[in-house]
Amino acid sequence: MAEALLLRRGRDPGEGGAADAGNGDGDHLGGLKELVTDLGAIDAREISSFPVGNGIVLRVGRYGPYVERGEKDAEGHQRADVPDDLAPDELTVELAEELLAKPSGDFELGTDPASGHQIVAKDGRYGPYVTEILPEGTPKTGKNAVKPRTASLFKSMSLDTVTLEDALRLMSLPRVVGADAEGVEITAQNGRYGPYLKKGTDSRSLTDEEQLFTITLDEALAIYAQPKQRGRAAAKPPLKELGTDPVSEKPVVVKDGRFGPYVTDGETNATLRTGDSVETITPERGYELLAEKRAKGPAKKAAKKAPAKKAPAKKTAAKKTAAKTATTAKKTAAKKTTAAKTTAAKTTASKTAATKTAAAKRTAAASAAEKAE
Repeated sequence: MAEALLLRRGRDPGEGGAADAGNGDGDHLGGLKELVTDLGAIDAREISSFPVGNGIVLRVGRYGPYVERGEKDAEGHQRADVPDDLAPDELTVELAEELLAKPSGDFELGTDPASGHQIVAKDGRYGPYVTEILPEGTPKTGKNAVKPRTASLFKSMSLDTVTLEDALRLMSLPRVVGADAEGVEITAQNGRYGPYLKKGTDSRSLTDEEQLFTITLDEALAIYAQPKQRGRAAAKPPLKELGTDPVSEKPVVVKDGRFGPYVTDGETNATLRTGDSVETITPERGYELLAEKRAKGPAKKAAKKAPAKKAPAKKTAAKKTAAKTATTAKKTAAKKTTAAKTTAAKTTASKTAATKTAAAKRTAAASAAEKAE
């Protein structure tokens, strides 16, 4: 491994190196110290480059993989980003040639007559787009920063065919379509996932990018009048049309449901029986299935069982109440006993003090009598 690293750095393994120099204590293996102290000689560009063919090289850059032919700033130099959905290991010479053949750089489209700013078309990381070139000195950061108007190209547009008129229309988005009855503004916008309408926080998808410029307020209100579907696929078309039901006088069709094909008039649904098929079912058979389903009536829902009485819970509650009462009685009795004992102790102490006082008086009187004699 060490020989391979030395060869990569342009040195002969036989030349003096870590093995010859040793580490000063007789160990001529040297270790990895010398190998890792000269990492600056490794060419980062070289180790991130992979030849594809025809002089084309696949490189991994700061903003993702790209293909390149020739040296930068040299005549005939070509470079193109590799799309995000293309794995680098699936890149062939033919695909690389197609990427390099696409137009690159800025396409000057003209000057905006309203602002006087130059309009250009570019190929960015997320696809082609148009933008305006702001005059020199325009603040790009801070409180007074000005951002250039930018808009992605429609799927039907390309860098080599987009015009100044197209660019100005794209940069005029979002377009104000109008306001609803409550005065909430409705706008048409082009987003990452396609064209859509926005009213407050409610967004509705549009089917065509051109609708961004053509949709009217009435059409937008009609879209918002429909219930919003979240994560639900569009309704499948009917498998077969049978005609008008003689009872409900509504059109009957055959649809594909979760449990198989069925006939419906919009109100009643009847699953096809064994022996029926979408290809062979007749209008008469469809009407017959619907009539049988109506005769049965709506399916009866199972009656809900009344919740069981929680008798044990009541007994438990009674036990808890009795226990609480007994505990309270015990505490009350204990308090009374303590109070009685305290009162008795106080009475005894008072009697003892009175006795001592009387004895002291008698002793003092006797002493006084003796002195008088």
